[in-house]
Amino acid sequence: MATLQIRQRKSAIGEKETARRTLTALGLRRTGQTVSHDDSPSLRGMLRKVAHLVDVKES
Repeated sequence: MATLQIRQRKSAIGEKETARRTLTALGLRRTGQTVSHDDSPSLRGMLRKVAHLVDVKES
């Protein structure tokens, strides 16, 4: 199974509550922070919701 490196590139200030909660659920707290998660359909859905705030790299 592939692992995804997710990096928050923009602040969540001014974003909708659902986008902020999604970032928190992904484990992202600050701009520039990177987390790793195993690829899954539910994770892809979360990333689609905050695609404008994060960069995703497959590893």
